[in-house]
Amino acid sequence: MAIERICRMRGWSPGTAKHQETRELLLKVWDGLRNRADANRDGQVSHEEWCSMWDEYARDTDRALEWQHSYMNFMFDLEDTSGDGCIDEEEFTTVCSSYGISPEECSRAFRKFSGGDTVTREAFEELWKDYFASENPDAPGNCIFGKTSFD
Repeated sequence: MAIERICRMRGWSPGTAKHQETRELLLKVWDGLRNRADANRDGQVSHEEWCSMWDEYARDTDRALEWQHSYMNFMFDLEDTSGDGCIDEEEFTTVCSSYGISPEECSRAFRKFSGGDTVTREAFEELWKDYFASENPDAPGNCIFGKTSFD
């Protein structure tokens, strides 16, 4: 479902190179996630397994698994719709609001983690680490998926 939703949002029709590339990458991410997190090997990643895996990542964010790094880069590239190497507020809001978050909330989230400037891949990587590793609920990285609160 994620593959089809993302490709539809970006206008990548089945059979196109971008659709195939997205499919291959997200299946690689799923395989990596399942291989690492599915402790009981039931073909599913439970809430507990998910949290355990990211807890391990949080203890040493510089030792990310290949699929985790691929996922982070994929998310950056998905949000950098212009392909200029930076994410701006309009790009971020367009992508995140397609997941049902209000554009206003997306804009607030972007301003919180960006300080109102564009975000480079390097800055996004630090925000990504914040999201998965910070114990601070007000860490800017907690907003990289478009939300400013988690009520």
